[in-house]
Amino acid sequence: MDVIEAIHTKRAVREFKNQRLDPEEVNTILYAGRRAQSAKNMQPWHFIAIQDRATLKALSELGDYAGHLAGAALGIAIVTPHPDVRFSIMLDAGQSAAYMQLAAWALGIGSCPATIYQPDEARRLLGFPDDLHLRIALSFGYPLEAEKLTAPPRKGGRRAADEVFHWEKW
Repeated sequence: MDVIEAIHTKRAVREFKNQRLDPEEVNTILYAGRRAQSAKNMQPWHFIAIQDRATLKALSELGDYAGHLAGAALGIAIVTPHPDVRFSIMLDAGQSAAYMQLAAWALGIGSCPATIYQPDEARRLLGFPDDLHLRIALSFGYPLEAEKLTAPPRKGGRRAADEVFHWEKW
């Protein structure tokens, strides 16, 4: 699958088969995030790969819409310095998240981002240092409904280009 195809077909998957990912697939996903671009190539991220069901369940309870983490084969917490340190940190984290999700999609693995609203609880759960911060976690797994991987994009699911694109000025 090429990048353009992945971008056009990628969709959020929130329900997963109860099936572990191969270690090679997990490494491919993590390495994709590691290769993401970042401001001044600072690479301000750390990735906590989580496969333990109890930990995934507990993490899923730290975000209002993070329930999909509980059923995932893999969760990845993207840990960064606090966004107040540098404006671009969340953009950098988002870049790494996008790279990981596109790599997973190319492997036939679904994913979905989750916002973590209780970062202090997440720190206690995952044990990362006090000077780091967690707001984004990703769930990964084989889609419960395999046809999600090949279904055409939904009609009307995106705003029209002329509503989004502006040329030269607003």
